[in-house]
Amino acid sequence: MNSQSNQPKTLKELGEFGLINHLTINLKNKQSSTELGIGDDAAVIDYENRKTVITTDMLVEGVHFDMVFTPLKHLGYKAVVVNVSDIYAMNAQPRQITISLALSSKYTLEAIEELYAGFELAAEQYGVDIIGGDTTTSPNGLVISITAIGEAKEEQLVYRTGAKDKDLLVVSGDLGGAYMGLTLLQREKEVWKVNPNMQPDLDGNDYVLERQLKPEARKDVIQFLAQLGVKPTSMIDISDGLSSEIFHLCKESGVGCNLYEEKIPIDPTTHNVARSFDLDPTVCALSGGEDYELLFTISQNDYDKIKGNPHWTVIGHMRISFYLVVIILRNCKQQFVIFATT
Repeated sequence: MNSQSNQPKTLKELGEFGLINHLTINLKNKQSSTELGIGDDAAVIDYENRKTVITTDMLVEGVHFDMVFTPLKHLGYKAVVVNVSDIYAMNAQPRQITISLALSSKYTLEAIEELYAGFELAAEQYGVDIIGGDTTTSPNGLVISITAIGEAKEEQLVYRTGAKDKDLLVVSGDLGGAYMGLTLLQREKEVWKVNPNMQPDLDGNDYVLERQLKPEARKDVIQFLAQLGVKPTSMIDISDGLSSEIFHLCKESGVGCNLYEEKIPIDPTTHNVARSFDLDPTVCALSGGEDYELLFTISQNDYDKIKGNPHWTVIGHMRISFYLVVIILRNCKQQFVIFATT
């Protein structure tokens, strides 16, 4: 989005309402459920007889992102992905988002235009309408708060509570890449702090860098499952690492789990970067986070429908044993308790 030459070039001159108008003047609603978007005291949404799903995430500069190595357009895109991923994890479809920003004086209008371009790009990619939000002043840095609103038929919704004994544990994509991308960027930041004239050494690592800076939510997985006639018994997105998300599924469903290390999908680039830092790739997958893949359980009766599908991997199975999650190690087949769900 380009600012017009006859418009103010600073946030102070624009003011809050001028900034909102400047950023949203070209937005067009795409969803039939959006009766009224930006322009009144509240938006109006009509889902008729469907269930509404709502989620909110906040990103804080210095906590969730580092402006030393995070492009603003990528940040805007990622902020939307973080939210719509939670909607997909309910087996629902995202329809609208609201965006609220707290801005410090170090950010120019051009910088916020770049950030908003990322919001718009993600909204287009995932078919959601931007229907409102808020802006305010921040004493330090940037805060982004996005609320995503989705819908689904009641019988389509999937919760964390439905996993049963003998259900298969399935994950989409591969894991650990986002964490290794972050590790690379943090290393190069430390080099830059010592010598600002040094060029970052990132060649050959595009995959893990994109996994960190511009992840994608797995809307395709939801579509594939629907086409195959498979409804997961439980589901969650992987934002905090595989082990954390298994913990949530087990705790909420009241079951245990056997997880097979050799089945955990790890991209070769992720594996190589982890080894270059003397890290165990499995540990990175278990604890890294920010992959935004979907972790779900299915009945064994549905296995034939999904086997051989390149979009996901069966990595374990649920078990009656409460409070116990066991990883069966590669090669030696030893069992190791990674946590108990007490």
